[in-house]
Amino acid sequence: MKNKIKLKKGDEVIVLAGKDKGKRGKIVRVIPEVRKVIVSDINKYKKHQKPGNNEPGGIIEKDMPMHISNVAFFDIDSNKGTRIGYSIDKDGKKIRINKKSGKEI
Repeated sequence: MKNKIKLKKGDEVIVLAGKDKGKRGKIVRVIPEVRKVIVSDINKYKKHQKPGNNEPGGIIEKDMPMHISNVAFFDIDSNKGTRIGYSIDKDGKKIRINKKSGKEI
């Protein structure tokens, strides 16, 4: 059974491990098949690209995917990374909550 990815596109996250540890950014894309996320301006690599169809050649910087375990949801109130859980509200809707404070995200 696969674990559900609780982070979504647009969430602000903080990097827990790797060369960009401590940096913050927004999730641009979630890749659930391989449990990875692409975070804006984090985990950048230089790619040497040949000129092709209407694309110039040269060295471009590209955001590469990083494993979901290396990022955590960033809580603005506590200024730290936190875990995310689910709860049912009084209307019967499933909502995401901050595990530490219990507030709705």
